[in-house]
Amino acid sequence: SNNSSKSSENDNNSKYPLKIKNKFGTTVIKQKPKRIATIQWGNQDVSLALGVVPVGFSAANFGVKDNSGLLPWTKKKLDQLDEKNPNVYKDTDGLDFEAIADSKPDVILAAYSGITKEEYKTLSKIAPVVAYPKSAWTTSWKEQIHLDSKGMGMEKQGDKLIKQTEQKINAGVKKYPQLKGKTVTWVNFSAKDLSKFQIYTSADPRPALLKEFGLNYPENITREIKSKNSYSKDFSSEKASVLNDTDIIVGYGDKKLYQALKNDPVLGQVPAIKRGSVAFIDSDSPIVAAGTPTPLSISYTLNEYLSLLGKAAGKVQ
Repeated sequence: SNNSSKSSENDNNSKYPLKIKNKFGTTVIKQKPKRIATIQWGNQDVSLALGVVPVGFSAANFGVKDNSGLLPWTKKKLDQLDEKNPNVYKDTDGLDFEAIADSKPDVILAAYSGITKEEYKTLSKIAPVVAYPKSAWTTSWKEQIHLDSKGMGMEKQGDKLIKQTEQKINAGVKKYPQLKGKTVTWVNFSAKDLSKFQIYTSADPRPALLKEFGLNYPENITREIKSKNSYSKDFSSEKASVLNDTDIIVGYGDKKLYQALKNDPVLGQVPAIKRGSVAFIDSDSPIVAAGTPTPLSISYTLNEYLSLLGKAAGKVQ
């Protein structure tokens, strides 16, 4: 068996220097990185899912109930890997370049992120950066795994992780046949101001995940929001009829918001709101932060999410 491990090591080295294109240029990684740092959203989960604890990673800025900066699935995986004191950057107000530099990374993973060109340049002085390919905050979870794992020198393991995650999703979706063929739109309403609403485009990872559950945007919505790169579009509530072809509305909210929508003279006429085929994700639910999926969050929240959507789908005649 000694020989086999040697040959696979040589395979690994033969890919270096490794070049990965991104929005700001091409990242060159000279040899297989040992020390992995990750920044912004969910990139640490890719490293952890592949069994590598990052030398430092960004605090989750959303959905965390304590000051650990850790979402439940990240914490669970750290426990499994026996990491009691992870180095979590306190960077919810902006990147902490000093803390990143102090963790002495060989590579910085940011395939799903919103870093600017300036930040990219500053980070690149610390270590090679795996940034997003096209535009901020639009990398799919599969692309995120593919690019981050490639940056770690673990592309094959990354591809395997993608397949395993797809299998989990498909097995889960099979339990909810009522989802098949239904249309969905991700809409953000605010109880404070019902005169407008916001639709996430299919470039956003949240609707992209719904698509993997077999739920597609209706054609009229796809026509309305053409932009490939922007992840949301605002509408005045006078245009609420744009939602008429939507079987299921998904968004963040609770019973109170739903009541307000039902009672609203304009929005209350939207068929999905009228019949209650609305899947609102409550701020206390772990699904809130899993809307933007990572390999760890998908496993952790899949059944709860599908059950919520299944309930809404059951109300569509």
